Amino acid sequence: QVQLVESGGGLVQAGGSLRLSCAASGRTFGSYGMGWFRQAPGKEREFVSAISASGRTTDYADSVKGRFTISRDNAKNTVYLQMNSLKPEDTPVYYCARSRSVYTATTPRSFDYWGQGTQVTVSS
Repeated sequence: QVQLVESGGGLVQAGGSLRLSCAASGRTFGSYGMGWFRQAPGKEREFVSAISASGRTTDYADSVKGRFTISRDNAKNTVYLQMNSLKPEDTPVYYCARSRSVYTATTPRSFDYWGQGTQVTVSS
């Protein structure tokens, strides 16, 4: 069983920065792609970013390109999401997820394990 635990969320003013972390249990972390999604109340879960198992390939939603950076440290079983120039629309709960393969993916059904989420609130 894989467990994913997010941290780093909080309240920040527009234009500020936050770094989310997702720590994974298990010995196979480096064999799978990882991703970040976000979900606002009453809305579908939205793709934010993904990274391949090796870390060489990354993918971003258009809405966060140039502002967010995904990275991973396979030695620490951790994936990060550095969020800069935050906007009020970046506000919802952020979820970390493990891909079903070594590659990046952008749809929720391509991920099999999910964290519990961490709230990000950006005030205007």
